[in-house]
Amino acid sequence: MKKNLLFVAAGSIVAIIILYFIFFPSVTSDGSDIIVSVEKSDFTVEIATTGELKALRSVMILGPTRAREFRVNQLTIEKMVDEGTVVKKDDFIASLDKSELFGKLSDGQNNLDSETAQYEQAKLDTALTLRQERDNILNLDYNVEQRKLVLEQSQYEPPATIKQNEYDLQKAKRDMDQAKQNYEIKYNQALAKMAERTARLRKEEREFQAMNDLLGEFTITAPQDGMVIYQTNWDGNKIAEGSQISAWNPVVATLPDLTEMQSITYVNEVEIRKVKVGQEVKIGLDAFPEKKFTGKVTRVANVGQQRPNSDAKVFEVEILVNENDDVMRPAMTTSNTILAQELKDVVHVPLEAVHVHNDSINYVYLNNGAKQEVKLGLANYDEVVVEMGLEEGDKVYLSIPNWGEKDQSIRLLEALNGKRNLEEEEEKAPAARNAGPKQGPGGRPAAGQKGKRNSSAS
Repeated sequence: MKKNLLFVAAGSIVAIIILYFIFFPSVTSDGSDIIVSVEKSDFTVEIATTGELKALRSVMILGPTRAREFRVNQLTIEKMVDEGTVVKKDDFIASLDKSELFGKLSDGQNNLDSETAQYEQAKLDTALTLRQERDNILNLDYNVEQRKLVLEQSQYEPPATIKQNEYDLQKAKRDMDQAKQNYEIKYNQALAKMAERTARLRKEEREFQAMNDLLGEFTITAPQDGMVIYQTNWDGNKIAEGSQISAWNPVVATLPDLTEMQSITYVNEVEIRKVKVGQEVKIGLDAFPEKKFTGKVTRVANVGQQRPNSDAKVFEVEILVNENDDVMRPAMTTSNTILAQELKDVVHVPLEAVHVHNDSINYVYLNNGAKQEVKLGLANYDEVVVEMGLEEGDKVYLSIPNWGEKDQSIRLLEALNGKRNLEEEEEKAPAARNAGPKQGPGGRPAAGQKGKRNSSAS
């Protein structure tokens, strides 16, 4: 009785196992072949990149902008606050070495003193010269009056004497007129000379005052509230104490507006054609994995570039972050997933399920023992759209099954007949067998390459 019960129990177990593999053929008896069902649903093509956060708007913190006017071309930072410091308007940011400017100030003071002395000397010389000319005119005027008196008193003298006295009066008048003209010329010369000396003095005064005002700019303060982010030099290093900034581009730091952030990322030239302005993006922060944000592509560079330590060409892409969060900081690393394309209600299978014959025929292994040709569409990192050859609910192998090693023809799609040259494909077959592993959809190695050596189209 007990033996019969044991036989019944064993039979039941075997029957259950058989029924399981009939209705749930996901795993074969040896556990190595995985079968999946073909799905029909929405399909997305996504591009994953790594980016860096940057404020959409920033205010530049500048050193002295007029230093080059005084031939101060390099400015050395003496002291600065730590990067990332949150400051208020007019708070201290950095101070610059003033030693070179102090030398310029000393020279400027000497030039100012010299010009002041020359100005005073020119004033005295001019005053003395004009005074002498005025005295000379006064004396000549007395001489004219004297000649008039002599002429009047000579009315009863001989005509020759009278004539001589008239000549003397005329000469005295000419001398006085000439003296007046000379005085006017010397007066105008004195005005021009003093105007020149005044201009030189004012120039030296302005330059000296400007250098004194420039001293105040060597202490840099915050133009508004914000977080201090230091500028990166041409060599890729951040500005620090002891660094030099150019008087032609005296940017020391920036105060980013943290209310609007963007992620700057780079997309490989192979995939850049998929990226368009306005596409939606899923954004994550490496520093805060639990935080999830959204964004959209706002700019795609037209010209590619080569990143350091890389041979691949990439294009810069700017992504505006829709949300605002206090944890966001400039230069944080972001993980960006750009939604390049989205298809509604399409058939798709995992990439591992698709195999290639002679670089021209894509096919899958069905669980009914057939090799079915498929026409592929868009692919993402995990799956590929099947436009023809499969229906929702079909079951395919993810790898080459045991029976796939057998020489078996591929069930071709009639709709593709005439669009491929089978004889040419057969001629290429020996070369394909010796060419090593083939590339699957999306440029990835196709699964189960060893099965292709025995595959042939009929």
